[in-house]
Amino acid sequence: MNYEINLDIYTTFLIANGNRYSGVEMAKALREKDHPPAHDSISRWLLEQTFEPNDLWKYVAPRVHLESNLIVDDATLDKRWSPTNELVDYHWSGNEHKPIRGISLVNFLATHNSECVPVDYRVYEGTKGGINKNEHFQAMLDTAKERGFKPPYVMADSWYSSLENMKKIMTLGWKFIFGLKENRLVNEIQGKSVHVSTLDWTKKHVRKVWLKGFGFVLVAQIVFKNGDIRYIATNDLSLTDYSDFSALSKKRWKIEEFHRGIKQTTGIEKCYSVKRESQLTHIFACFVAFVKLEFNRLKTGVSWYEQKAQAVRLGISMAFA
Repeated sequence: MNYEINLDIYTTFLIANGNRYSGVEMAKALREKDHPPAHDSISRWLLEQTFEPNDLWKYVAPRVHLESNLIVDDATLDKRWSPTNELVDYHWSGNEHKPIRGISLVNFLATHNSECVPVDYRVYEGTKGGINKNEHFQAMLDTAKERGFKPPYVMADSWYSSLENMKKIMTLGWKFIFGLKENRLVNEIQGKSVHVSTLDWTKKHVRKVWLKGFGFVLVAQIVFKNGDIRYIATNDLSLTDYSDFSALSKKRWKIEEFHRGIKQTTGIEKCYSVKRESQLTHIFACFVAFVKLEFNRLKTGVSWYEQKAQAVRLGISMAFA
């Protein structure tokens, strides 16, 4: 009887591994066990599991802070060298600044103080899936409400700042901090709408404007050190101090740290199966592996990357023992 594969063993393999995430490599890593698994048994396990994004909640619920900020953003897993993968399509890559073949994830992150906890995600399958990214976002908002979240703010970049998303958050009784495209129409004078970028931004301040189709919001222009300019809007009309507004808006970048972290520490882009079900199992396992790393980081203060390095060092020291 072969060594039994389960989610805990698979996620431990993902965390401890350096850069080889195949079933063959996992079978080699377990060869010292009694009745080590064959690599095809690992492939079968990936194919036969039925994990759903909602299943992630039981791994994070005991420790997540329900008054966390909630941040949404999407990320593309690079699969350019996997032409027959059943889950792959062309998606925009922020790293490449162009569409690439990959798997698109819409991710929902809870952040409180230094916490960085993914609480939900969706696989966006383009026209094949029948659900767009904004609909995925709204579904995750409803789920967060059902789970008892009371976020100070829901945060997103301009991609998710549609009127429908803003109104959805308002109906939930929450506040948002969203990026705005420079051509979004606002007005300070009744009946005269202009692009938000054409307002007088000679001074660093927060302006109260009427956002076309929505109502009153506060907007600010944020200029980054590299010269990039972003326009930010909130329905929190008490957030009139520019420095507070700016500091809060920058908290959205926590999700970029998450995207980099889950790619570099779990091998989420490196499942070699072409089957849709296997890819979905691997993606779910990578989220669970990241949660393990994050909760250990919060407990010990050891970063995700140092935890990976410690596992490699342990293997090297055992080889020379």
